Amino acid sequence: MVSDLGYGLNSLAHLALLLLLLTVRKPGVAKHLLVLATATTVIWSTSLITLLFGPISLSWLLTVDIVKQLAWLLFLASCIQTNFQSLHHVLRRPTTLMILAPACFALASPYFFAANPAWSFLTLIVLSLEVLVLLEVVYRQAGREQWAFKPLIIYLGAANVFEFVTYANATMVNQVEVGYIAARGYIYFLLMPLLVISIRRIHHWGIDIFISRDVVLHSSLLLVAGGYLFVMAVIGYAINFVGGSWGATVQIILVVMSFALLATVFLSNAFRTKIKIFITKHFFANQYDYRVEWVKLTKWLTRSGESTSDVYHAGLTGLLNAVQYDSGLLFKVSKSGIECIAKASQLSHAEIDEKQISMLNKLVEYSGENGWIIDTDAYLVKPFDYEGLKLDREVLKQWNYQLFIPFMQDNNVWGFAVLAAGDKEKVTLNWEVKDYLNAVSEQVGTFIQHHEAAQVVAENAQFAAFNRMSAFVLHDLKNVLAQVDLILANAQQHKHNPEFIEDTFETLEHTKARMEKMLKQLTDKKVVEDSVNDEQYLSSVIDEVIKQRCSSLSPVPKLHLMKERSVVVDKEKVANVLYHLISNAQQATSDDGEIDVVLNVDSAQNTQLVLIEDSGIGMEKSFIEERLFKPFDTTKGNAGMGIGAYDAKTYLESIGGKLVVTSEVGKGSCFTLHFPIV
Repeated sequence: MVSDLGYGLNSLAHLALLLLLLTVRKPGVAKHLLVLATATTVIWSTSLITLLFGPISLSWLLTVDIVKQLAWLLFLASCIQTNFQSLHHVLRRPTTLMILAPACFALASPYFFAANPAWSFLTLIVLSLEVLVLLEVVYRQAGREQWAFKPLIIYLGAANVFEFVTYANATMVNQVEVGYIAARGYIYFLLMPLLVISIRRIHHWGIDIFISRDVVLHSSLLLVAGGYLFVMAVIGYAINFVGGSWGATVQIILVVMSFALLATVFLSNAFRTKIKIFITKHFFANQYDYRVEWVKLTKWLTRSGESTSDVYHAGLTGLLNAVQYDSGLLFKVSKSGIECIAKASQLSHAEIDEKQISMLNKLVEYSGENGWIIDTDAYLVKPFDYEGLKLDREVLKQWNYQLFIPFMQDNNVWGFAVLAAGDKEKVTLNWEVKDYLNAVSEQVGTFIQHHEAAQVVAENAQFAAFNRMSAFVLHDLKNVLAQVDLILANAQQHKHNPEFIEDTFETLEHTKARMEKMLKQLTDKKVVEDSVNDEQYLSSVIDEVIKQRCSSLSPVPKLHLMKERSVVVDKEKVANVLYHLISNAQQATSDDGEIDVVLNVDSAQNTQLVLIEDSGIGMEKSFIEERLFKPFDTTKGNAGMGIGAYDAKTYLESIGGKLVVTSEVGKGSCFTLHFPIV
């Protein structure tokens, strides 16, 4: 009876596997031979149940054992290569024929082996060794798929090691031990899950077994129940054994209370849900392939246009595509309330009324506390799943949308989407769909929020550009004002001089042109780039700057012409640069100091050099490196804009030149301007 139970369990387990294999419609030699081996194992195990067929003779035992081994050897022979197209291709290999020869010879000579059981024992030992050798060959040739074959190797390896020990012992004592035979059914039954795992892993066999999650759930619950009752039975037996006359009473009480406790646990919805989530997470593939869905969603979002409305609509459509829904609304939450910013609805009544807006505000408040995705259809059936959420059920029944998906930002609800399946199949909001939608909504929300942030940055950049342009205009205005101030300062002394009057009109004409240019900059909100480059000798430009714009301050610069070549520059721009650097030198030098402007040529670098040297207060090295060319950083307080040196350096670099500064505190500074010679 003990052996019958083991063989019966093994028969049922392999029969279930056989039925699953028969449901697979994919062709494949390995699949067909695995079906044959499994069916043979079912027959082998069933034929050894004495309750059905009576006492088992030794000859029958040896015969069915040889047949079983023959079937598994044929299956392993087909696993050595993956390119077998038919059973004929497997059998025509000499290696296969050599492997099957001992079993075939034993089956072809039943009377000889029946009269000499020792030969049958030796044959089964050889067959077990052949299986072990083939397993080693299959595992070695598996390469990268060794992890897939490993459960199969363990299943057949352990079983055939046991077969080898059984018949090696039988050879020595000239009979098969009953204990070994009784244990075989249990051993095969307990090892069988390894075979199932291997079948699931090895894809080139063409076998894809599907087991319903609900079946696994109920099987797992029954297994837990069986284990629980077994433990209770052992405890009850121990109490009965130790407790004497009270043992039976306590055992009955324990069994009844155990059943009551077990029923309570199984009727608990929370317990069943936790078990189901655990099984689904750890034993089944995900309903969604996150990598594929993530790439699809990313590609979809990158196709959106540049306008804000396009981005909102792309985000909503990406969310709908993720769950294969066709209708939805996207809302943004602000202090003034909720605003619909995108719509993709196929519903006949897509608009929402004031009662529904009030309901949405409650959903926003509820999701703001926990960030939950809410299934409004599920709320109608199981409102207790959303503890603390109070919605008007009549309004909810008229609500066209199923899913409420919030978008979080800094632990607050930035906005939300409501989705409806329409004519499509509705998704069930289980743990996996929640995780999936959380990931999708996180990506969509981040995409939209990054776009909004980029819009803000772009607007700030426009304001910054306008402010920068205004700073340059003000800087030019300072220069214009200095020219006008110079005219007024000399007017009393030279107002009757015709040459002064002529120079004044010329300066005013130039000032008018400069101011028109500045007005154009302010009107167009950008720096005017229509500079005029022509060939110039810088000595004349420097002389004009010194006489017209720098002669009113002390010390007056002295021009020293060492060597000069013509350069192509914007005369007005260069004049502004020189004026700023010279005026800075004048402000940094005492009235009794000196300022020299030296022109020379650097033949090695093919540049015209302009050196502005002063004997002023000088600058520290750190100031030159960190602050001198930093825009809007000035040491003059409100009197300066802090862009003169920056403007000079930027202009020289724009024409291919450079500005080099050397200075020593208390001894003065030297600004060397390099103008490329064309």
